[in-house]
Amino acid sequence: MMMKRPAAGLAKLCAVVVGAALMLVGRPARAIDIKRATLSNGAVLLVAEQHQLPMVTVSIALDAGARRDPPGKEGLAALTAAALMQGTSRLSASQFNEQVDFIGSALSVGAEMDYARAGFTSVSRYRSRTLKLLSELLEEPGLRDADIERKRSEQVAAIKASQQQPGYVARLAFRKQLFGSAPYGHPVEGLASSVARLTPSDVRGFYRRYYRMGGAVIAVVGDVNAAAVQSELERSFARLRGRPAEQATPGAPALAPALKAELINRDLAQATVLAGSAGIARSNPDYYRLKVMNYILGGGGFASRLVKVVRSRAGLAYSVASWFEADKFVGPFVVALQTKNRSANAALKLVIEQLRRMKQEPVSDAELDSAKRFLIGSFPLKLDRQSAIARFLLQIELYGLGLDYADRYPALIGAVTKADVEAVARKYLHPDRLLVVVVANQDKARIDPTALRRQASPGASPTAAGTEPAKAQAAVSARATPAPPGHSGY
Repeated sequence: MMMKRPAAGLAKLCAVVVGAALMLVGRPARAIDIKRATLSNGAVLLVAEQHQLPMVTVSIALDAGARRDPPGKEGLAALTAAALMQGTSRLSASQFNEQVDFIGSALSVGAEMDYARAGFTSVSRYRSRTLKLLSELLEEPGLRDADIERKRSEQVAAIKASQQQPGYVARLAFRKQLFGSAPYGHPVEGLASSVARLTPSDVRGFYRRYYRMGGAVIAVVGDVNAAAVQSELERSFARLRGRPAEQATPGAPALAPALKAELINRDLAQATVLAGSAGIARSNPDYYRLKVMNYILGGGGFASRLVKVVRSRAGLAYSVASWFEADKFVGPFVVALQTKNRSANAALKLVIEQLRRMKQEPVSDAELDSAKRFLIGSFPLKLDRQSAIARFLLQIELYGLGLDYADRYPALIGAVTKADVEAVARKYLHPDRLLVVVVANQDKARIDPTALRRQASPGASPTAAGTEPAKAQAAVSARATPAPPGHSGY
């Protein structure tokens, strides 16, 4: 959940930004020269000087994400981040926003699952003024009762509105079933019932415990001098010392003994389906092998097997994709699809078949080559703007990837073999032990868990793609396949 102030002044630079972005795309990833330092408050600073534009982006990752929410207080990290945007002890929310708007900067504080992020983008001449405002916001927040209670009401209202969306309902049920009461078992925004119980005292306590610079990472990208910005940051956050207590690593979710289906009834024209199991943490050395495997399976858009078989050939889904959410702790592996109610069973059978096929049969040379070429070739395109580079710098520090990661990434992907793909498919894909969540008109969908379990069993015979009766097929639209929410894929 990210709260942002608009940046009217930055709009004047749009034409220049586009040109510079194209310049960045054309440069090899190794052109990012990163300088690293540790500040006296314990924060790690990474700076990438880029002087093509008179702009600066600063992004700070703090150990204050939603995984820190106490049991029964889910949504507290998100509410704290939203409350921080309501001004300082000196400035009200409207006064603070006026000052940010006056210099045309964009400033934000928000909570994600693993970390809270605070930062800004400004033109170079107003960098110091914007940094001073961010420093005041983090060091001397207002956190007034009335502001917290207003943001709490807004958060509850937003959650209730989301509950009308089948995708949200499916994701909520999937996470709860997979992770239970573990840190990843609830959404970042929390639950309507838990957020409604949060108090201003809860918010101020969360801020005091977790908004510390010890263990934080600061990324600075743009028209700066590394030594000068380091000195400025030393002064700006001198009072945010201390480090949050270490959080125990939860165990990976256990596999179900057999395919398990949760069927949620809604009066809908189409079914939303999630199927998956436990995946990996970002620190897992199989990460790069899984990137290649998943590209072939369902992460490669129209080049992937799931799209080719379930959507293009059989016409049984509006959209279908797969991904691994590789975070600080073990995240989920997910296959997501949307289809007509009456097509849900047939589409699920084809998904299960493709998972089994990936485990049992080697991928082709053409599939492997295509996946590796795309993953390597598209990597620089993910670093096409300052905000993307700043997020990249945060990730290489948070996950210990190394300052030379951009140089090593092509070799990490290029080293993946057909045997590697087959090995990780056998290790991490579990079609016979999937967790399946279906939000649909269940009278029309008629999901048959018993038939799905038979399809998932190792000895099941394959289903011929495209042999479903025409009346059971979904009308395929031009809608793009879904992408994993909030993941950069670095």
